[in-house]
Amino acid sequence: MNDLSNPPQSQPEGDRPARQRKPDWIRVRAPVSEGYNETRRLMRELNLNTVCEEAACPNIGECWSKKHATVMILGDVCTRACAFCNVKTGMPRAVDPMEPENTAVAAAKLGLEHIVITSVDRDDLPDGGAGQFVKVIEALRRNTPDTTIEILTPDFRGKMRPAVEAICEAGPDVYNHNLETVPRLYPTIRPGARYYASLRLLEEVKAHNPLIFTKSGIMLGLGEERLEVHQVMDDMRSADVDFLTMGQYLQPTPKHAKVEEFVTPKAFAAFGSIGRAKGFLQVASSPLTRSSYHAGEDFAEMKQRREERLRKVDRVEV
Repeated sequence: MNDLSNPPQSQPEGDRPARQRKPDWIRVRAPVSEGYNETRRLMRELNLNTVCEEAACPNIGECWSKKHATVMILGDVCTRACAFCNVKTGMPRAVDPMEPENTAVAAAKLGLEHIVITSVDRDDLPDGGAGQFVKVIEALRRNTPDTTIEILTPDFRGKMRPAVEAICEAGPDVYNHNLETVPRLYPTIRPGARYYASLRLLEEVKAHNPLIFTKSGIMLGLGEERLEVHQVMDDMRSADVDFLTMGQYLQPTPKHAKVEEFVTPKAFAAFGSIGRAKGFLQVASSPLTRSSYHAGEDFAEMKQRREERLRKVDRVEV
């Protein structure tokens, strides 16, 4: 029997690095449905990028078949070079002024009840790209007022406070910013970011508007220790994060950080139970969990749980 914590590797050809074999529980079918093709055509027609494609998400077939796509604004070139990410790195092009309206058109045509908007890092812009997030939220509110809005932003390095303030004023329903991994691994996995700066961003959202749900996630399988994951959970709860996501890191190409461990579904379930015990309103923990995977359903459940907690508090006070 193979030890999946040290999965067998295919033989390299010449000097090309070997690819790691995936266990059965994270293998997915190739996208072939008509819904997938319709979603792809619409994204191309509107000149929109998606993190589903750029980050090589394993759930793209399932999500796009249901016409759920995560729009990635501010172009498809990132100014950072994180060791886990498949998005292109370099000097980005000018921001597309039609992106906000096109995003709203996509939401309307797809009939989205809940939309997730993310972006590349844009350290080249004076506001880090916060203004484009604001314009997208405003366009969605005008065109699809019943669609709930979830944003997944970068850390706005050096511009965090004014960026968060502007975005919170625009009124997203969920503000997501991923911690990605444990603090010890930041120098190699997320070298352009700082763990405690990301925590402060999440705290700043709650300080500005406590009613906005906050969300953050980490990848497992990069060499983190169990107690380090527990500490990240505690740090998130100290920042009053509502929603925790945990998923398996998958190596996009042989040039990226390698998978140190394929974490079992049972281990993910155990981490999920611990997260719920620590007080998160919502926890999504499985090998294929990603930030926007089942985001709409999870948002509805999280909103219901907050209402239930508030009712309990009201009863106690009475």
